[in-house]
Amino acid sequence: MPQLNPGPWFTILLMSWMIFLALMMLKTMSFKDMNYPTSPSLNTTSPKPWNRPWF
Repeated sequence: MPQLNPGPWFTILLMSWMIFLALMMLKTMSFKDMNYPTSPSLNTTSPKPWNRPWF
């Protein structure tokens, strides 16, 4: 059984990982502002207290 040359396989593996990482970055970069904090209202001086339902 002949031995395979690892050169092209390493290049294929490296390129596939680069494509995979680029796609993952493109998918996650569109959701970066999903939990953007809202600024407090100018009419209220402090936020309303949150009452715990078990007390």
